[in-house]
Amino acid sequence: MILIIYAHPYPRHSHANQRLLQAVKDIPGVEIRTLYELYPDFNIDISAEQRALEQADMVVLQHPMQWYSQPPLLKLWIDKVLEHGWAYGHDGNALVGKDCLWVVTSGGDEQHFALGDYPNFAALAQPLQATAIYCGMKWQPYFAVHDTFTCNEPALIAAGEAYRQRLVQYLLEHGEAAAEQEQAHG
Repeated sequence: MILIIYAHPYPRHSHANQRLLQAVKDIPGVEIRTLYELYPDFNIDISAEQRALEQADMVVLQHPMQWYSQPPLLKLWIDKVLEHGWAYGHDGNALVGKDCLWVVTSGGDEQHFALGDYPNFAALAQPLQATAIYCGMKWQPYFAVHDTFTCNEPALIAAGEAYRQRLVQYLLEHGEAAAEQEQAHG
């Protein structure tokens, strides 16, 4: 199962993230948790989130880039849900072996990220990548959609199709591995 943790503070204003979600929401084996709908007061149900994560084979962190980072509720979600003794540390192995995929949108093009000592968009993944690895997860190559303020409908459709294909391919590959494991133990 793929669990999408979606964090957009203004979802009605996001044509790119909405297009991505529309493209994948009907895939069997995909669950979407929309953090800003679930927790508008930022009062996260840690147990519910941990139960959802336990069911997932792949965790997708989907959000718009905000000031070269993630929205505040996603950061709080990470701080609260991925707690010591559950996600890392002594006996913290709930996420070990799960895949983690970063899906991000940005209003600007990749040149907007050519700033500072590490002028590369991929450098912005480092905090999430390190968090995933620290929790024993397998980091997957990220999926990014840039120029969302100016992209046209065909570009959004193409991005949605590419995202859908990425998730479907994962499910096909994971399903085959699960079926082989099941037969071996059969």
